[in-house]
Amino acid sequence: MSEERVRVSVADHVARVRLARPEKKNALDLAMFQALAAAADGLADDPDVRAVVLQGEGGAFSAGLDVAGFMGDPETIRALLEKAPGDPANLAQRVSWAWRELPVPVIAALHGEVFGGGFQIALGADIRVVAPDARLSIMEVRWGLVPDMAGSRILKELVGYDVAMELALTGRIITGEEARGLGLATRVADDPVANAVATATAIARHSPDAVRAIKRLLHRAPRLNDKEGLDFETRLQMSLLGGKNQMEAARAGLEGREPSFGRTSVRLPE
Repeated sequence: MSEERVRVSVADHVARVRLARPEKKNALDLAMFQALAAAADGLADDPDVRAVVLQGEGGAFSAGLDVAGFMGDPETIRALLEKAPGDPANLAQRVSWAWRELPVPVIAALHGEVFGGGFQIALGADIRVVAPDARLSIMEVRWGLVPDMAGSRILKELVGYDVAMELALTGRIITGEEARGLGLATRVADDPVANAVATATAIARHSPDAVRAIKRLLHRAPRLNDKEGLDFETRLQMSLLGGKNQMEAARAGLEGREPSFGRTSVRLPE
């Protein structure tokens, strides 16, 4: 069996990140955590990537934590929960939170089992496309644990307090259709991978500077008051105006042709 846990490929400015442990329903062992964190770090530094599709190989996105493996080795649990100096998140949290911090949009394609840690990884994506018969659960309570992979931070932005509490306290399994109704999925699609790739491809046709600026704006907005938010919006816009890619977008629109963008070339405000 190959020890490769995550496969990353890039084509036409779209990165495909595949959880690659299908014989275990992409259950999360320490090697999978490390590989996911490394994949996110590598993509963050790639100026050619404009969108990311996050998916699982085989019949499931991820069945969650490889509980048997972790319970048999306390050192692996310590490796997950310890933080590196200066890092706000531990390794378990990074594999979810890193997708939110990635400068480009991330689309998760969800099918089969999306349980526990697998669900929390998916919550870190900006957009979630889910199969109607997918099965999703915040399952940690069944193991006597709390959702500790940044899920508590992200859930509060997606659903109400009562919904988050009910799902986390019961650990019940919901379908893709119910997830969409609750606000946990962006849309339902019979082929979530194809749908996610199509969305990523459409995003990648736009100015990479604008795409990155939009993600930064909408990611930051909930944390700012009205004055700060309006000011940040203006500063982002001013950083784009007159840039090579912005001018190419404008010219292509006026000339009725497809734009041809270069690498991201604008320093966006913090």
